[in-house]
Formats: sequence, C-alpha cells, structure tokens
Amino acid sequence: MRCLAALLIALAGPVSADPAEEARAALAQLDAAMRSLDEAEGGRDRVAALTETVRGLEAGLAAMREGLRAVAIREAQLDRSLQAQEAEVAQLLGVLQSIGSAPTPVLFLHPGGPLGTARAGMLVAEVTPALEAEAAALREDLREVATLRALQEAAAERLTEGLTSVQQARTALSTAIADRTDLPRRFTADPVATQILIAASETLEGFASGLAEIGFADPDAPPLPGISERKGALPLPVEGTVLRRANETDAAGIARPGILVATRPRALVTTPAAATVRYRGPLLDYGQVSILEPESGILLVLAGLDTVFGEPGQVLPEGSPVGLMGGEEPSPGTNPSQDGEGAGSPLSETLYIEVRTNDAPVDPLDWFRAD
Repeated sequence: MRCLAALLIALAGPVSADPAEEARAALAQLDAAMRSLDEAEGGRDRVAALTETVRGLEAGLAAMREGLRAVAIREAQLDRSLQAQEAEVAQLLGVLQSIGSAPTPVLFLHPGGPLGTARAGMLVAEVTPALEAEAAALREDLREVATLRALQEAAAERLTEGLTSVQQARTALSTAIADRTDLPRRFTADPVATQILIAASETLEGFASGLAEIGFADPDAPPLPGISERKGALPLPVEGTVLRRANETDAAGIARPGILVATRPRALVTTPAAATVRYRGPLLDYGQVSILEPESGILLVLAGLDTVFGEPGQVLPEGSPVGLMGGEEPSPGTNPSQDGEGAGSPLSETLYIEVRTNDAPVDPLDWFRAD
C-alpha cells in the first residue's frame, strides 16, 4: 500500500503543475481568437486585422495542442499507475468493503479473547487513517482522469472549429491582399529582365546580385526607415525553431550562408520591418521565394514558402504577410502526445532565411532576435 501512495505522490507534476488548467487557458485563448475573426473582416485595415487574427488563431491552436499534449501525458501516467497497482487497489477496496459491511458487534470479536480484541483494535486504529488516505488519493486520481477525458472531448470540437476559422482567416487574408491598392511603390519591375536573370542564374547569390539592375526606381518614393539601428532586435519572420545555423552543413554536406527555421504547416510568414518587395515567385530549387529590401544595400531572402504575397516594387509595412508555409495541419483527432515536441504540432516545414548586405551574405542571427 505504501508503494502505491508513494507512486501517486511522485506523479504530482512531472509534466506541469496543472495540465487541466493549462488546457482550459488554451481553450479560452483559442475561443478569443475565433471571436476576433468577424471583427477583422469588418475592420478598416483588413489586411492588418486579418494578419493579427491569423497569428492569434495559430497561437491559440498551438497552445491548445500543447495543453492537450500535457493532458494526454498526465492521463497516460495515471492510467499506467493505476494499472500497475491494480492488485493493491483491489486489495484496498476489498478491505474497505469488508470493514464497511461487517456488523459492529462482529468487529469487536477476536479468537484470542479480550487481549486479542484490544490488540486488533489498536492495529485497526493505526491502519484506518492510512487506508482512508489511500482511498482519498485514489478517488482524487479517478476524478482527475474523468476531468482530463472530458477536457479532451470538449477540446476536439474546439480544435475543429479553430482549424476552420484559421482556414477562413487565411482565405480572407489572401483576398484582402489581392484587393489592396493603397501600397506605395518604390520601383517598377521589369518582368522580361527578371525572367532573363532567373534563366541565367545558377545560384541564389547570382540572382540576388543581379536584382539591383532590374526595375526602374521611383524618384518620388518616400524613404524607408531602415533596419540598421535594429540590428540584433528584429523578430523572426515566422514562429519556429532555428534548425540549422549559418554555414552549417546539412545531411547532403551542403553549407549555406543562411539559417533554416523549422515551423508548423501553413504558418504565416511576415516581414520583420517595412520593406520593398524586390522579387517574389519560384526560384531554382528553393520553392517560392520572397526577397525584401528594408533599406538600400540590404536584402532579406525568405525561401521555401508555399504561397507568396505582394508585388515587386510594393512597399510592405512592418508585420505585413509575405507568404504561407506549405504542408497539412494535423487533424483534431491526431494524438497530441505523439505529435512531436513543443506545442504538440510537428515542425515539419522549413523556411530558409538569408541576409545580404552590400551584395555579401552575413549571419542572419546577427540581425534577428532568435529567442
């Protein structure tokens, strides 16, 4: 019996102090993000509002999956504990039932006479508090299992609604971006020259070097604030984890001057600062690429997207969407405890980020706040 109590006490919180409370908080966060969708649709700046909504929904879904992951792990621990101690639990229940069903006079009878009865009474007095404590701990664990399972059932419906909402928000965002006509332009792109440069470029470096010679600058365009003073403090364009640093070799033995960020499927990618779109579209083997110019002489290269937004020459405000990652989001029925680390959703997509100053690559982590 003592080992059962010790094991249950040891399970008090290896995952989190209160997985159920974390799941409830995540559920509230997701509900608040879903409610903001209607407000974003009617906002004055629909692109900015919908961008924040998509971010909120992505964060809410990630928090919900993380909460469910903690809940699933806690429930599995309790199940394993109860199964491992099934014999002791059955013995405990048998003792409690026998004590509760025996008539009171019988409890005071003992084959050894009055002395045996006295000794038995002393033993029962010593054991009863421990039995009651173990019974209370068992009831509490069973209640916790029931609570965790109820939370999982409620969260499955919310996750389905949240996935529907984020898909609607992304569709609305794409439409709002396509309808946007109020962005200033810093230059006019030359499609023919761009295609010639793409055909002639064998590397990303060669293409980026030739961008300066493409297009016709607008002398009346307002200057950009620049990012030199924000070096080291720029936010990453996407929520994720730095998978590979600059000049680290990959599995094929290839080293690139940029960083590789692992992120979730369909994650929204935004510009970390106000910038001019110098190029967007497919390039070499990098997939869809967006090249931004936050100030003269500095280029931000974002490669590996599935969808790209913006038009060459447009000036995007800070935080504006530049694209979406590819992949498929996990379905609500996916077991959150097996969905990978972090927020219970696999970081299956990768965004390549390169920073070039004066036509030479530099370490992006010198510019971005990768905390």
